Amino acid sequence: MPSFGVMDILERAMAMEERGEDIVHLEIGEPDFDTPDVVKQAAITAIKKGETKYTHSLGLAALRQAIARSIQKDYGVEVSQERIMVTAGTSNGLYLLLSSLIEKGDEVIMSTPCYSCYPNFVSYLGGKPVLVRLDEKARFQPDPAAIAKKITRRTKAILINSPSNPTGMVMDPDVIERIASLGPMVVSDEIYHGLVYEGRARSILEYTDDAFVINGFSKKYAMTGWRLGYIIAPERYVRPMQKIQQNFSISVNSFVQWGGVAALNRGGAFVRKSVQEYDRRRLYMLKRLEEIGLPVAHPPQGAYYFFTNASRLGKDSMALTIRILEEAKVAVTPGIDFGPGGEGYLRLTYASAMSQIKKGLARLGKFAQG
Repeated sequence: MPSFGVMDILERAMAMEERGEDIVHLEIGEPDFDTPDVVKQAAITAIKKGETKYTHSLGLAALRQAIARSIQKDYGVEVSQERIMVTAGTSNGLYLLLSSLIEKGDEVIMSTPCYSCYPNFVSYLGGKPVLVRLDEKARFQPDPAAIAKKITRRTKAILINSPSNPTGMVMDPDVIERIASLGPMVVSDEIYHGLVYEGRARSILEYTDDAFVINGFSKKYAMTGWRLGYIIAPERYVRPMQKIQQNFSISVNSFVQWGGVAALNRGGAFVRKSVQEYDRRRLYMLKRLEEIGLPVAHPPQGAYYFFTNASRLGKDSMALTIRILEEAKVAVTPGIDFGPGGEGYLRLTYASAMSQIKKGLARLGKFAQG
C-alpha cells in the first residue's frame, strides 16, 4: 500500500517546524475553525449525564433520526433510520461499506484524480480499482460514456465524490443521473455537501435509493477529530455492515454521537458563517493564483481546494512539492497523490486562515518567479 502523500508532506513540514522553521500549511483539508460551542456543550452534557456506555451498533436512534430529517430537508428524500449506520468517520464508513460489498477480484470504478485513499481501500480488500481519467477541459466532470466502457462482469460499484476532492467541482445533475442508470451500485461520497459556493450539490438518493451515501461531520461542522460519520445503505447491506461493526468496534463513542445530534439540530448558523468565510478566501485565492502564474481553469464550486496545473514549474509534482516546502516554506499537496490523472497539478486548501493564505501565496509567488 502506498503512503498517504499529503500526510507525508504534513509530517515533513512538522519536522521542519520542530527545528524552528516557519511553515505555512496549505496542504491538509482541515477547517481552521473550532467545533461549534453547541456541539462541544452537547458532548460535555452527555458525559456528565453518564452517556458513556455502548450504544446500538447502528448508532443512537436520536442521531439516525436527525440524519434522516436532514436528508429530507436538504434533498426532499425520505430515508428510514433503519438504513442509516453511524460510523467512526467516513473513512471507517467506506471500509465497512466496501467490506460488505466486494469480494476478491471485484472491480470498483473511480475517477483519476480522486481522493487518495479510495484505490487503497479497494486494493486492501482484494478488489481492483479501475480508473477513469477526468479531463480539465470538461471541467473535471466524470464522463458516463467512458465509465460505461469500463464496466465488466466483475464491476461491483462506481465510486463518485461531489463536491470533489481534489478539484472542488460539483457534478452536474445529468451526469449523476446517467451514472445512476448504468447498472452497478453507486457509492457516493458526499462529505463536502453543505460547503458549496456555486450551484447545488445533488445527492445520489435523488436519482435512486439503491445506492450508498457516505457522509459525516468532519468538514461541514469542523469536527475532524471527533471521528463521526454515517452511511445510508440499501436495506440488504445494512445487516452485513452491522455485523462487521459489532465485531470490530461494537459502536461509535456515545457522547460523540450526541455532539452529532446537536450539530444537525443547531449547527446551521455555524455552517452558514463558515461558507461565507470560505467563499471570501476562495475568491481571494483565485485572484492571487492567477497573478502568480498558477491559474485555475475552473474555479472550485464546493469543498475548499484549488487544483492548479503547475507543470510549468516541474513535471514531477511530488518533487516540486518538496522543493516548494524546502525553499518557500509552504506545504502543498502533490497532484500525484490523487492518482495518475493528477500528475502535474498541485492542490492548495483554503481551509487555512486568511492570514496564512496571504503569507503562503506571497511566498509561492516568489518561488514561481524563480
